[in-house]
Amino acid sequence: MSVGPIGLTAASEGRLARPGQLDSVFVASGGAMLILLGALFASDRTWHWFTLPTLVCGALISLDAVDWFRGRRDVFDPAGIVGVLGTHIFFMAPLLHVARDYWLLYVTPPDDWREWIGKMSLLNIIGIIVYLFTREVTASWLSGRRSRAPWVIDREKFAMVVGLGLLGTALLQGWVYASYGGLSGYVGAYAEDQENSFQGMGWIFAFSESFPILAMMAVAVLVWGRDRTPSWPAIGLVLFGFLALKLIFGGLRGSRSSTVWALFWATGIVHLRVRPIPRKVVGLGLVFLIAFMYVYGFYKNYGMNALDALEGSDRMSEMASRSNRTLDVAILSDLGRADVQAYLLFRLAGSAGSDYSYAFGKTYLATATMLVPKSIWPGRPDGKVRQGTEALYGRTTYALRSMRASQVYGLAGEAMLNFGPAAVPISYVVLGAVVAQVGCWFRRWGPGDSRRLLLPFLINLAFVLIVSDSDNILFFLLKDGAVPSLIVALGSRRGALSGTFPEIVRTGA
Repeated sequence: MSVGPIGLTAASEGRLARPGQLDSVFVASGGAMLILLGALFASDRTWHWFTLPTLVCGALISLDAVDWFRGRRDVFDPAGIVGVLGTHIFFMAPLLHVARDYWLLYVTPPDDWREWIGKMSLLNIIGIIVYLFTREVTASWLSGRRSRAPWVIDREKFAMVVGLGLLGTALLQGWVYASYGGLSGYVGAYAEDQENSFQGMGWIFAFSESFPILAMMAVAVLVWGRDRTPSWPAIGLVLFGFLALKLIFGGLRGSRSSTVWALFWATGIVHLRVRPIPRKVVGLGLVFLIAFMYVYGFYKNYGMNALDALEGSDRMSEMASRSNRTLDVAILSDLGRADVQAYLLFRLAGSAGSDYSYAFGKTYLATATMLVPKSIWPGRPDGKVRQGTEALYGRTTYALRSMRASQVYGLAGEAMLNFGPAAVPISYVVLGAVVAQVGCWFRRWGPGDSRRLLLPFLINLAFVLIVSDSDNILFFLLKDGAVPSLIVALGSRRGALSGTFPEIVRTGA
């Protein structure tokens, strides 16, 4: 297999793959309409004006999803993935919230949630348009910039640094377990006090929990350039082993998102460096993702007692209801922000006697202070926790310590906390710029570029932006990305690619 030139010209690269073909517009609009009709027939609650702006959101964001499903975008194309997940976040989730009558708990609800879902959808329409426009403008600008020299794996250097990385992270994780009295003590500490058991351990976890992805990178480099492509059973076994490692290295402290994102990264490495993954397999992966988040939610609440759910469906339903770890939670709360953003809009609009004062950037500033360990700065600003508590429950609630908001508000939600509803569309400028930049890297980093090992992580960032807050995003970048990025940088050299792909891998030339 020959390797073509790395770095496409402006004429050949152009903007992001155009989703605007007329047939895609018809398919996206028609598909959204069919889904809406299904919702209208399924539940009387959906007969409300909120469905109109929600339908427009679905038609706009699903343009990229349609191109993704039709094979016009690569399986791991960032715009396509954002389109697929965005269809759920901006369209399916609001409809499901209303149809299922599932809403944010422990708040004084509005008289009619549908009104605020509809108003939030109106803001999201503008936001999606801003996102699409920003993405196109940024992509056009990036297409005119010169490509830099690719990174090529230096096999000797990479073997040394990844070997040291694996040894160091394994020893550090062993020390973590030992400091908690072994594996059982580690799990017990999590079950006893999920919030405080691992205080001050963030930087240590950033190193120790990198072991699985470093191992996955090592496996990918080992099979690069081989004449025989690994079989799907072999790849499945490797991914299963990766998941098991990830549970051991961090998953047992209840970090579902860290585990899921890591599995996405590992799957992306397979697709980009080992063997292309068919689109239908990705669909099965999404089903597994939802099932995993649902099942793992039991562990998050019950620890090792979650195994009691295996006694039968009745026992599982009882435990799910008692802990609020239902399938609705996995699909709507874990993979969406519709209800919390609608309620935030309800409160910030002056309803229910809200006395909230906008943060004017305080939550973002508080995120920056996370770089300083609490051992050095014990009184770091609470930022999002304080602002969210005051917004949802009233200004005196935080001071009286009668309630603490632990919600994740997403890109639009945090913008509202800081600058009000008018900031929602502006916040999507960030999303558009990031998707365009990652899309540019996706196309320019060719088959022999070692940075392709990091691409799934960067693609992951593109859609983490939608559902996460700035503190979650910073933690994601540093905790999950810092060590693997360092290993790739140290194990690579800059230079032109030449020869066939197997030769590049074997010689590092």
